[in-house]
Amino acid sequence: MHDKLLAYICSDHDCTQKEIDAVRKYFEPVAFSKNTVIEEAGKVPQYLYYIVSGYLRLFYMDQNGNEVTTHINCPPGFFTSYSEFIDGRVSENKVECITDCELLRISKTDLDLLIHESQAMKDFSISVFQQSITYNENRSKALSVLNAEQRYLKLMEEYPEIIQNVPIQYIASFLGMKPESLSRIRRKIIN
Repeated sequence: MHDKLLAYICSDHDCTQKEIDAVRKYFEPVAFSKNTVIEEAGKVPQYLYYIVSGYLRLFYMDQNGNEVTTHINCPPGFFTSYSEFIDGRVSENKVECITDCELLRISKTDLDLLIHESQAMKDFSISVFQQSITYNENRSKALSVLNAEQRYLKLMEEYPEIIQNVPIQYIASFLGMKPESLSRIRRKIIN
């Protein structure tokens, strides 16, 4: 499983054998079944996950007891409740496997050691952080300026694999709408 992560890291950053060995040492392979919550709300997130295969979501419970999905990710990529993981703060979010997942995980302590030991990992971490900021800014903009149908069409265009692998209720929540509204939009697009 480490080969996918190493290809991802070393594609833009020169990695020494020592750095490759360190990635293999610090990233632990794990597998989880569909619907498994791997990070609980009310706790400090324990791991940063690299998705080898499968789909994850980040969600919280609103004041009415409804699940609100704020992020859906698919391979390849990193996933956790980022700011709480980095700052060591309690998160209101849960991380759940939407499908069966194969992941590589690293603790904050080990991530800090790896970044300290490896210039390639330090540079890579900065680029992942920059990509995350850009993604979140674009997502916020889309939620504020696009209507529901436009948001769905944008998701279909940019991440068609999510449409094919994630249940409609999670997609609807992620796009800021009710499942019934998304069903109407999907019927309209098909017709």
